[in-house]
Amino acid sequence: MKLSKLNIALVVAAGITACSSQQAPSGSLPAGVTFIEQHQPQGDVVAIPYQKFELANGLTVIVHEDHSDPLVHVDVTYHVGSAREELGKSGFAHFFEHMMFQGSENVADEEHFRIVTEAGGTLNGTTNADRTNYFQTVPVNQLEKMLWLEADRMGFFLDAVTQEQFDIQQATVKNERGQMVDNRPYGRLWERVSQAKYEFGHPYSWPVIGHMDDIDRTTMDDLKNFFLRWYGPNNATLTIGGAVTTKEVLELAEKYFGSIPRGPEVEAMAKSPAQLQENRYISMEDNVHLPLVFISVPTVYAGHPDAPALNVLADILGSGNNSMLYQSLVRPSLAVQASAGHNCMELACNFTMMALAHPAAGKNLADIEAIIRQNLAAIEERGVNDDDLNRAIAAIEARSIFGLQSVAGKVSQLAYNQTFFNQPDRIADILQAYQSVTEDDVMRVYRQYVQDKPGVIMSVVPRGQTHLIAAEDNYTPRVYDPEVDGTESKLADLPMRRATDTFDRSIQPEAAANPAVMVPDTWSMTLANGIEVLATENDETPTSSLLLKIPAGSYYNTTEQAGLASMLASMLNESTENYSTEDMSMALELLGSSVRISAGDKDINVFVSSLTSNLPQTLALVEEKLRRPAFTEEDFNRLKQQQLQGLEHSLKDGGYLASNAYRQLMYGDHSMAMPSGGTIDTITDMTLQDVQAFYQQQFKPAGGSLIAVSNLSQSELTPVLTSFLSDWQGSAESLAFEAPWPEVDTATVYLVHKDDSPHSEIRIGRRALTRDLTGDFYEAYLMNFVLGGNFNSRINLNLREDKGYTYGARSGFSGNEFAGVFTASASVRADVTAASIEEFIYELNRFRTDGITDEELAFMRSAVNQSEALRYETPNAKLGFMAQMQEFNAGPEFTRERNHIVETISQQRINELAAQYLDPAEMVIVVVGDVELVRPQLEALGYPIVEM
Repeated sequence: MKLSKLNIALVVAAGITACSSQQAPSGSLPAGVTFIEQHQPQGDVVAIPYQKFELANGLTVIVHEDHSDPLVHVDVTYHVGSAREELGKSGFAHFFEHMMFQGSENVADEEHFRIVTEAGGTLNGTTNADRTNYFQTVPVNQLEKMLWLEADRMGFFLDAVTQEQFDIQQATVKNERGQMVDNRPYGRLWERVSQAKYEFGHPYSWPVIGHMDDIDRTTMDDLKNFFLRWYGPNNATLTIGGAVTTKEVLELAEKYFGSIPRGPEVEAMAKSPAQLQENRYISMEDNVHLPLVFISVPTVYAGHPDAPALNVLADILGSGNNSMLYQSLVRPSLAVQASAGHNCMELACNFTMMALAHPAAGKNLADIEAIIRQNLAAIEERGVNDDDLNRAIAAIEARSIFGLQSVAGKVSQLAYNQTFFNQPDRIADILQAYQSVTEDDVMRVYRQYVQDKPGVIMSVVPRGQTHLIAAEDNYTPRVYDPEVDGTESKLADLPMRRATDTFDRSIQPEAAANPAVMVPDTWSMTLANGIEVLATENDETPTSSLLLKIPAGSYYNTTEQAGLASMLASMLNESTENYSTEDMSMALELLGSSVRISAGDKDINVFVSSLTSNLPQTLALVEEKLRRPAFTEEDFNRLKQQQLQGLEHSLKDGGYLASNAYRQLMYGDHSMAMPSGGTIDTITDMTLQDVQAFYQQQFKPAGGSLIAVSNLSQSELTPVLTSFLSDWQGSAESLAFEAPWPEVDTATVYLVHKDDSPHSEIRIGRRALTRDLTGDFYEAYLMNFVLGGNFNSRINLNLREDKGYTYGARSGFSGNEFAGVFTASASVRADVTAASIEEFIYELNRFRTDGITDEELAFMRSAVNQSEALRYETPNAKLGFMAQMQEFNAGPEFTRERNHIVETISQQRINELAAQYLDPAEMVIVVVGDVELVRPQLEALGYPIVEM
């Protein structure tokens, strides 16, 4: 879909009523398909065109035609999430999502991932409190195959599932909870707050991922009954977007889904925001560095007319540098972070406020809570100004337009809004709602829902520091007890449903020829200051995305300067000679633009996202940031303290510890071994003068690059870019060093201790290849694809799907022009740390000695080559592709060379690479975990052990 370059706010306001039509599409519909509505924007309205239909069995089908790229996105959303679970069976909706990838009657175990990957596509599924969705993005010639897959698990799932599959996924979900919740700092925050906020038995009182005891209690009968109750076509929406025709989609939808019988009728759940009579204080000790206070106050529900005004209120209180909480807590260094938000779900919304206390300030969480409440009281005095409303409107307008850049983004919006509001495209209504918000509305919702209203106040403090909590606990939630509350399910004896077909579903549909893929047409020029420009026109949305790369990354720092480039990037995000940090943030927000500055290995990267109509104003602000930074002591000291606290926090993260240890072993005492954010020692020693000196010495345009994706033509964009940074001159030192090869004992376990860790982080690897586009490095990537480079890889199927040791395991080559490594990694249960290492070593040795099979080689060829249709769809994807072209001074023809390599690489060549780089005897093994738990296991492996 293409949008013009007109002012979007005016267009939306003028065209809101001109979007929908009840006129049926031309041509006859397949039997059993009923037309519901057609939504076609008139003129330049910001909207997502679609047609909506319904099958006789109740399945809603939404089609969005977008022929800009040869791909299609397929989404099936079921209106069931954790809110529809039974008491004592929490986590089942999410567990069931896992089970739906384990095969169906005509699709073997693990085949769903394999089929989509081999088709060149991507896929996943997600669960929240209110819905579960499954989605695939594939080349458009694979549409029928995707509908066959989705229909098979909707209609033919139960007879295929086995107890073994059930047991494996039960273990996988428990691993996911351990890795993503129990072993993550503050990971149980939402779970504890929800448990205290909602009364016993409320559908939001338990976590989506579930309680471990409840997951253990699930049975195959639960699985069967959950499917029969909620997974009928009448409780689902099939949304398809891409280079398709509505006629084709309807014929295939009716063929594959039409015969699936309806499920039980599903009624809407009652809206049920929490009802609190007084503040509920709860607390917990956690393996964290910074104490956190979190306040949650019940408000309305998703779609309520007061939600936009509450969102504006949350922005005023706690969004960005201009917010009240930032000014009162973060700027004076009383907190490392502070924010507010208004979070909505189908049945309830909550107004939330949080702060991470700064230890150096000497404040406990009671002090921080008092400051938050002082800010709430000050809202009456402060009121609401025009900028508050305008920046909220600008943000929602920009998000709406940027959300149209991918077919997946548009399809997900259509599916969400149909599921919860029976109105697939709500962009115009949402924009109208925000444009209608007044100062009086914001103050009214503040008084009605937030002012002096009771909430849940949660304190999370480091272990042994309960004296820091905001207040003594005054509420203990009731916990499910099967002995008291019973275990009998209300879902029992539901009748089986069976489709009757006139065709053989066991035959997998054949895909047509691969679609023609158009590599972006690019043009280039060199600015007067030496910045090399590479650009392309992309007229699907009226937006511009730019990536400016200045050669001043962390590799330009010595080991004693680690973190200096990162600190410079942070300082460039602060005040300038003519703008305070707050004024700059406000100016960008009013434009609907974003500017992100960060430090990479070789470059400081400046990412700019703007509505094209506002691009000149946005670039003027970017130039102010880059050319006229204020470098104030106040900004530096605040950022320095925040970085130090962030590093302390990172030391509680097993993944961070594993990465640091692994880099040290790979690169020794060298800048490549240092974390980009620095260390506590290097940041402590850093001065503002160091940052200024590095800026003056290294932050120069010569050698830089600028990549642009815009709906402007070359003739239109050239003068904009030519005037950008036109008076900035100078060159700096080029990066020239050799990555060291430190002497390190291989076939050795390097052990790093992490207190009370239920999971262990594993890294197994070695130094390998420098990066290239079409040479040995790329061939090694192809070699690794079936070993550890996709979901169906040998490593992941072994450790996750067969053993249930982890939520995910992988391997791969990474590198740059100086050095590269091969790494196999996973986060595994602590009790199977040694067993997991054994399986890694087994798979490495098996692949090294036996090589790739004919079937695996064919799978890799198909998966890699067919994925090209997905590589250039969005502006960000184009930026990444063009960044590779610039880095390696290559033309777009390198993609043809890569395709040729994929088609012709021999089994012998892949096996040679495996033999050369996959010998475990030449690798190190890094383990981060609780030494007391894992060392006895590791000793049994027989490797030397070195504690780091």
